[in-house]
Amino acid sequence: MLDMIMADSSSLYHDVLLDHYRRPRNFHEMADATRVERGHNPACGDDVTVWLRIEDGVVADVSFKGVSCAVTRASASMMTTLVKGKTLADAEALFDRFQQLVMGQIADAEHDASLGGLRIFAGVSRLPMKVKCAILPWHALRAALRPPAGG
Repeated sequence: MLDMIMADSSSLYHDVLLDHYRRPRNFHEMADATRVERGHNPACGDDVTVWLRIEDGVVADVSFKGVSCAVTRASASMMTTLVKGKTLADAEALFDRFQQLVMGQIADAEHDASLGGLRIFAGVSRLPMKVKCAILPWHALRAALRPPAGG
């Protein structure tokens, strides 16, 4: 499946995705999290929890853990490395940009510097079931970025 996603990308990008799958970054529970959200896709069984520690409007720390396919795990791993240290607004903006990428709404994703390494997910737009996998941890992140209801 990963080969199909990466068929039009360089082997370097393919290697990056596989590296994040095999050795996910920030893959642990966070005891001092200020917000926790779960993302679950019952259609495929992916189940991911995202922990955030927010300090002064900044994502001071972020982690994830769960059982998922390679695309979900690699996406979550890359997500955590990219949002750490960002303001809540910047993390939300990155969510929006990533969602546009995997939905195939960015005309020239290969040259979009705002996406950084996330550009390796551009091919996912051609595989609707994998779009859900790639975006799942991001939806959990977005929910965690927003203040709890009534608080």
